[in-house]
Amino acid sequence: MTSRISVGVYGASGYAGQDLVDILRAHPQVDIVFATSNSYAGDPVPGTALRYIPHDQADLSAVQAVFLALPHTASAPLAAKAGAAGVRVVDLSADLRLDTPERYQQWYQHTHPCPELLPTPYGLPEFNREKLRGATRVAAPGCYPTTTLLGVAPLLRHDWLQAGTPIIVDAKSGVSGAGREPKANTHFVEVYSNFSPYNPGRAHRHVGEIEQEMHKLNPGAGTLIFTPHLLPVDRGLMASIYVTLKPEHSSKAAQALYEETYGNEPLVTVLPPKQQATLKHVVRTNGCAISLTPVTEQYLHITSVTDNLRKGASGQAVQCFNLMFDLPETTALL
Repeated sequence: MTSRISVGVYGASGYAGQDLVDILRAHPQVDIVFATSNSYAGDPVPGTALRYIPHDQADLSAVQAVFLALPHTASAPLAAKAGAAGVRVVDLSADLRLDTPERYQQWYQHTHPCPELLPTPYGLPEFNREKLRGATRVAAPGCYPTTTLLGVAPLLRHDWLQAGTPIIVDAKSGVSGAGREPKANTHFVEVYSNFSPYNPGRAHRHVGEIEQEMHKLNPGAGTLIFTPHLLPVDRGLMASIYVTLKPEHSSKAAQALYEETYGNEPLVTVLPPKQQATLKHVVRTNGCAISLTPVTEQYLHITSVTDNLRKGASGQAVQCFNLMFDLPETTALL
């Protein structure tokens, strides 16, 4: 039996942080030593015997790993501090996802607080598994990039996409993706019975992260056109992806490609032909479901769905943690 691993969770009162605590408290190899929240310090941590403590009161000497569910710019300095103390880090923020400080500056309009941490292994296990095994620091992907990349990756890896054609992603996320802090546009009366796009085209900051990883899979990947929408539901994320295939590849043949690619992946399900992936396939689970619809011989529609707080955040973070500590990858996730 592997000895138990002591962990701390920063930002544990946010939506992703709460889900993270829920998963970790059921993890057979984990002891949660602390959970931080500046806003809720002193309040009980649901499901545990702990109380939230302020970030600066967390004792890094008491843990072997930390999860950072903090806003960008706040996370990287803690990642550096934890690393210097010999503590492994799974970062759920955007601070470590982009490979260079220049790209971070471009998409987040901030100077990177700790450029020496870049690049950090990108925590999408289905395509980066070997780089995550034994890693001391991992950048857990965002929910939009996870869902989009899993949806399009088989075509990129096998070079099925027609050069010069765009990859069009029409994505929709539940309101929890905007975080727990109240915002005018995410109040119930604004969201209920409404459906709205935001940062369309190439304005959303996740475009940089998605393109970075697409180009690692295939340097010739076409231009990404990405429009996210706010769904009037609490959780769940759907990416509808539209692509053009090379003439030598048929859209009907894509089903076999996806089934072969993901056949041994425990957290990715490719649905049978003519079935459509829906949020109900994945909500409150740690997996991704994908369906394929041939439109014409060369046009293919892909639907990729995840729970934005699970496979899109906390569940994937634990999947990365399991790999970092050489544990069975799906521990506490199935």
